[in-house]
Amino acid sequence: MASERLALAGQWLGRLKELLTVEANDVFPSDQLLDHIPVLITEIAAYLRAPAEEEIAANAAVIDKARELGLLRHSQQATVHQLLREYETLGEILESFVTTETGRLGLQPTAAECFELLRRLTRSVRTLMRTTVDTFVGEYTTTIEERNERIKTFNRMASHELRNPVGTLLFAAAALTNDAVRADPRRLDKVATTIRTNAERLAWLIENLQRLARFGDPHDGPSQQKVELHSLANEVARQLEEMAAARLVTIKVDAGLPILFLDPARLELILLNLVSNAIKYSDPAKPESFVEVAPWVPPEGEDRCGICVRDNGLGIEEADRSLIFDRFFRAHAHLDSVLGVTGTGLGLAIAVECVQELGGSITCESTIGEGTAFFIALPYQPSVPKPTSGTSQG
Repeated sequence: MASERLALAGQWLGRLKELLTVEANDVFPSDQLLDHIPVLITEIAAYLRAPAEEEIAANAAVIDKARELGLLRHSQQATVHQLLREYETLGEILESFVTTETGRLGLQPTAAECFELLRRLTRSVRTLMRTTVDTFVGEYTTTIEERNERIKTFNRMASHELRNPVGTLLFAAAALTNDAVRADPRRLDKVATTIRTNAERLAWLIENLQRLARFGDPHDGPSQQKVELHSLANEVARQLEEMAAARLVTIKVDAGLPILFLDPARLELILLNLVSNAIKYSDPAKPESFVEVAPWVPPEGEDRCGICVRDNGLGIEEADRSLIFDRFFRAHAHLDSVLGVTGTGLGLAIAVECVQELGGSITCESTIGEGTAFFIALPYQPSVPKPTSGTSQG
């Protein structure tokens, strides 16, 4: 069996292509994983010869390979039924091989020897199958728990963030039924402005909460496209030009921004949140206020693209910088009435989620009274998303 491991592995692979729903080349997407099959067959053959019944279960290297198969099948969205059939197929191939070779070699084992060999073969396949299935189910359970937690978090965020504008709209609607309000044009105009402002805030909240709810959804994965960053940044500036003009802020887009290959929707949302934040928290005491989108050279190396969004606004207190990417945290909430702004504390949280989805990292530097700079490092080519944001500084 050990000497014929490659042929047996080929038979198993041929059957798996019919069983699994992934492309043929993705059944075992790397040479390392493809080598698992002959290695497992070799170890099963050794177990059939050895008297120690726990040899397979005690072989850490083999058990680890079985675990890796469980992780692989989970990533391929296989089912438990497919995993069971995969190992049943392996057992069938090995049983057929043993039967054929026994006859070809003219062996005449006793009934007890046949049963013992069959017992060892079944035991070895079941041991590996149990390890693979346990790993698969563990990953599946973790995924369900993470999604449930995401749903709970989303519900808490939605109720928390929607409560205030809805309450204000109800109050304003009630005011419209008041004869004194309707008779006073200034009061009526104030109520209308309140309704419009809170309706706009609700629309913004709903859009952002929907985006948050989709993070981690496999059907909302990044769409890789060629992106001219200079053009995209100019489009963001166009969308925010009225907001910037109202606060006398100039938006600058550097002509040297590079071309990337990533999801333009996520990158646009990153820039929208960073630039709009810079506009909202510009320093009214300064004669000239600006926000600039420019290239930046990240310390990771030449394979990374750096983008810097910087401003000469109010700046962020040092104690708050470690919290600014947390959901609902707002460094300048106490200045809302002075600056005439409102916020949800979701903008930067969404930005960092998008950066991670693109396989990048984001950091911040800020000085009170001087301004803030956000440094984004992104891959030039498609990349596997990183679980956490980086810590490198510009």
